[in-house]
Amino acid sequence: MNRACLLALATLLLSSPAMAQSVGEKTGVNSTLGIAPSTADFVKEAAMSDITEIESSKIAQQKGNAQEKAFAAEMITDHTKTSNELKALTSEGGVNVPMPVSLDNSMQKSIDKLNNTKAENFPSIYDSMQVSAHKDAVSLFQRYANGGDNEKLKAWAAKTLPNLQHHLEMAQALNKSQ
Repeated sequence: MNRACLLALATLLLSSPAMAQSVGEKTGVNSTLGIAPSTADFVKEAAMSDITEIESSKIAQQKGNAQEKAFAAEMITDHTKTSNELKALTSEGGVNVPMPVSLDNSMQKSIDKLNNTKAENFPSIYDSMQVSAHKDAVSLFQRYANGGDNEKLKAWAAKTLPNLQHHLEMAQALNKSQ
């Protein structure tokens, strides 16, 4: 691919604010480049992350081992709290971004896969899913806290980030214990 094509592709990937979610967030380009997501992308991704965590952890409470069940209980509590905080921030005004209320197709497929997993195979899928999800969440919140364009959401992202980093550490420990 020549230089002009690469430049055109990069411009396209980084400049699609009219979409519900920018190409940069959908492709992971923003994360790779360390670029803050738009407010709309941040709200969508943060809400989707919370919904996924809550749904996957409900399954873990049924199929998981004792460590996973304890981890899942904390995830349900913490992600319900952050979801409620995000809803309050978006409804207070100044953040006119609709909150997703259900999973997108990709995340729903992950939840369906987890739901259809046999108990003996559950730890390897759930544990690695938690590590991946929390790495993504930490990246999202770090990037928005550092460069987001809404001051209230930036402050909330910065305040929430240490808890997500702790979740990532817990998920990594869970993944190592299997």
